[in-house]
Amino acid sequence: MASSREAQLSFFPEHERWRRVGPATVDDATRQLAERLPGGVYLGTSSWSFPGWSGIVYDREATTNLLARHGLAAYAQHPLLRAVGIDRSYYAPLAEEAYRAYAEVVPEGFRFLAKGQDVCTLERFPSHPRFGARAGEPNPHYLDPAYASDQVVAPFAAGLGRRAGVLVFQFTPQRTSEAEPIGALAVRLHRFLEALPKGVLYAVEIRHEPWLSDAYAEALDAAGAAPCLTVHPSMPGLAEQAARFPRAPALVARWNLGGRRRYEQAKERYAPFDRIVDPDVSSRGALAGLVASATASGRPSFITINNKAEGSAPLSVRQLAAAIGEAATPPAAGEEAP
Repeated sequence: MASSREAQLSFFPEHERWRRVGPATVDDATRQLAERLPGGVYLGTSSWSFPGWSGIVYDREATTNLLARHGLAAYAQHPLLRAVGIDRSYYAPLAEEAYRAYAEVVPEGFRFLAKGQDVCTLERFPSHPRFGARAGEPNPHYLDPAYASDQVVAPFAAGLGRRAGVLVFQFTPQRTSEAEPIGALAVRLHRFLEALPKGVLYAVEIRHEPWLSDAYAEALDAAGAAPCLTVHPSMPGLAEQAARFPRAPALVARWNLGGRRRYEQAKERYAPFDRIVDPDVSSRGALAGLVASATASGRPSFITINNKAEGSAPLSVRQLAAAIGEAATPPAAGEEAP
């Protein structure tokens, strides 16, 4: 049920008092962390429309709908938030104009990680209300490069321009009995990626551990695509995932979900996402180490964090930035590196 404030806003959607959302005040320590981050490191959150981030990212309380419409400009003024995820593109294609509207309110050095539409990676339509009568039917656009190029890649690249960071094609979790054999998937995936327009950094995210294989790694390497590493209960640790891809063109990672909880369980435990509840020092340290390695080899890093990772994504970004700074600092004379 909508709050009284949301109800009031629905009657006055253009009222200036409610349209303006500014950035929260940032302390000197946070600005210093941002200044120490390497230029090719883009940290951010999975989205930006969370009222609980008042005082952390935004200067006041605002509704989810208001932040979705007008919060990105304020979000992008936070010195540590150099990137953000776009999830809505997973459920339906976004028009070039929609991407351009996002790009126009963020700084030049900001980057977006957008999900490609799910029909590109669904072999069959799931039994979900939004698929209606198509549920259970074969999907004609599964790994179809013509559809993806026209409906997904072209609007992303043209709308975001230089601010286009990564386009992520995510495969949903699979039961072993339903999963396509990795050999067949690798061949189809390679053909798909090779046929997509050049000049875009593509990444692939899987949630099915048996697919994490040499064949899968070779398919991505041959196409010049990056793996999207993920912190998720369905996958092994980040170091094990990354070890499969020594030639990845970039570090792309999404810190999605900590512990063994489901999303709804994590949402209930962490809302309103205004503090870190369950620190995940292991994942944070692994990401910091991977960033240090990528930076040393001249590769960019793109990392987004979900509120369900530790409790508050922007605060997790701050902790990760501090860990990256520590990982990049050489040991003092007489000390041994950890």
